[in-house]
Amino acid sequence: MAKRFPLNPAHPERVCWGCDQYCPSSNMACGNGASRTQHPVEVLGPDWYQQDFTELENQLLNAARVPQN
Repeated sequence: MAKRFPLNPAHPERVCWGCDQYCPSSNMACGNGASRTQHPVEVLGPDWYQQDFTELENQLLNAARVPQN
């Protein structure tokens, strides 16, 4: 069973959030890359889980569509 994903961790900068292992940022074991994956609270703010991303999703989908000739 996967670990519960914390909504607002106390020190998100201390952990890599790229997989279920939640490795310390100074000792990543999963090989997820050279740098740690940030928690959404670090990028989007403390209310990240309450935001409505519908408009952003629509913009990304429209940008990814290849025009038909």
